[in-house]
Amino acid sequence: MNKQRIISLFLVIIGATFWGIGGTVSQKLFQDFAIEVNWLVTTRLLIAGLLLLTVQYVFKDRSQILGVWKNRKTAVSLIIFGLLGMLGVQYTYMASIHHGNAAVATLLQYLAPAMIIIYLLLRKLTVLTKRDGITVCLALIGCFFLLTNGSLSQLSVPPLAIVWGVLSGVALAFYTLYAVPLLKQYDSLVIVGWAMTIGSVALSFIHPPWKMDFTSISIEAYFYLIFVIIFGTMIAFWFYIESLQSLSAQETSLLGSLEPLAAVLTTVFWLREPFGHFQWLGTACIIGMIIMLALYKNSSSKTSQRLNHKKSLRVS
Repeated sequence: MNKQRIISLFLVIIGATFWGIGGTVSQKLFQDFAIEVNWLVTTRLLIAGLLLLTVQYVFKDRSQILGVWKNRKTAVSLIIFGLLGMLGVQYTYMASIHHGNAAVATLLQYLAPAMIIIYLLLRKLTVLTKRDGITVCLALIGCFFLLTNGSLSQLSVPPLAIVWGVLSGVALAFYTLYAVPLLKQYDSLVIVGWAMTIGSVALSFIHPPWKMDFTSISIEAYFYLIFVIIFGTMIAFWFYIESLQSLSAQETSLLGSLEPLAAVLTTVFWLREPFGHFQWLGTACIIGMIIMLALYKNSSSKTSQRLNHKKSLRVS
């Protein structure tokens, strides 16, 4: 195994783990430090987006940063992607964490691949395969156990957390499909960096990032904020993208399943959130679905081609 491959493996593992832990740290900010969801989403997207564009400017083709705005059709698509895709994913994900916990929010968001398969089937853009059927079944079974802990009479997760989590999956499905034409023309750092910036500017009209009593935030809370914005967003995405230089999409997707695993483990063992036996079974089903999608290779499958674009768009 060459040195570059070892480095890439390290980068994707760190990136996926940071994403998962970032959700749990966000939960800590909501619960223990009364950080407002709108403010955190706005601030996170603004700083991380500008930093990703800076990385593009310093290390990659800087002409793309402004070049993406020169074509009117592309510019309109980027704005739609930033508002409905990026902002939609980030806000619903954080709202689900706020009303529930990071473990459930992350796992519900990972229902997106199953949602994409169903969407493509309804649009008759693909045919139902055995693999697709197993994928959807694993997603549904995992979701049932995760949300009910095996009970047929009551939910083990607050309803609002479920609503926002499912909406997060829907938003991620849209985000994944809509970005395909943009990613064919421009680097993912440019698309995601601008999308984050656009989403943060839009949300700033509701909750400007500067409207915060910064003196009331403790040093500990600042530490967590830095982790969520820098490590859990910007560095996680950068590391993940860099790993694609030496690893296959299959390998990065497979190792990317560490994200929901990290979210579950840190939520349960660090924040001491209760997690039942059947919820662990539901977690295993959803992570199994992710692994199965990663291991499945069929270049002629339209479903696989669309799902594979998610490898360049990780944002949790």
